[in-house]
Amino acid sequence: MREAKASKTTRQRIADRLRTEAMSAAAIARDFEVDTATAVSHVEHIAKSLENEDEQLMVAPPTCRDCGFEDFDDLLNRPGRCPDCKSESVEEPAFRIA
Repeated sequence: MREAKASKTTRQRIADRLRTEAMSAAAIARDFEVDTATAVSHVEHIAKSLENEDEQLMVAPPTCRDCGFEDFDDLLNRPGRCPDCKSESVEEPAFRIA
């Protein structure tokens, strides 16, 4: 007899995890064994799938650890350095579904 329960996709498992905790793209990549670009792609698709739902993807923006700058143009990707103080100590954005 075949098992009726289908397993969840990686994207579904990521969405489930983001409902319980905030995660950076690097953490998603590590925990779900994908590269960082793929993790960002999954997050983008999850955000689109939530557009007609009661939930939404929340993004804590990247933040410079040295000067506190957080007005980056791209909220999904970790910038290489801070445009304000030029520090390379920039915290990754974190994603959560709320």
